[in-house]
Amino acid sequence: QVQLVESGGGLVQAGGSLRLSCAASGRTFSNYGMGWVRQAPGKEREFVASITWSGSGTYYADSVKGRFTISRDNAKNTVYLQMNSLKPEDTATYSCASGRRSLAIQLPDFGSWGQGTPVTVSS
Repeated sequence: QVQLVESGGGLVQAGGSLRLSCAASGRTFSNYGMGWVRQAPGKEREFVASITWSGSGTYYADSVKGRFTISRDNAKNTVYLQMNSLKPEDTATYSCASGRRSLAIQLPDFGSWGQGTPVTVSS
């Protein structure tokens, strides 16, 4: 019921930056947060970041703290993920996720995910 369409992925060299966007539509609930997850080749999908509806609260995986910043523009129904100081280990398909709690801190806290946009970081 929720459509999430990601964009902004691509190929970038280590140390570079990318800004991912997620356009949400359909049955979304304003009282729940949003976030990002990723799945690297050969690895399980993992939690990346989340944000409350108001944007006042955020939560990041330890692996991306200090490098990634999640934000949202509720007027545009869009969530962003600014990724700086990218590392080869950040290579993954990044998916936008709609939360089922006020602030998601783990994968089960998300109710739906998009198909994702691939990010490749070369060394």
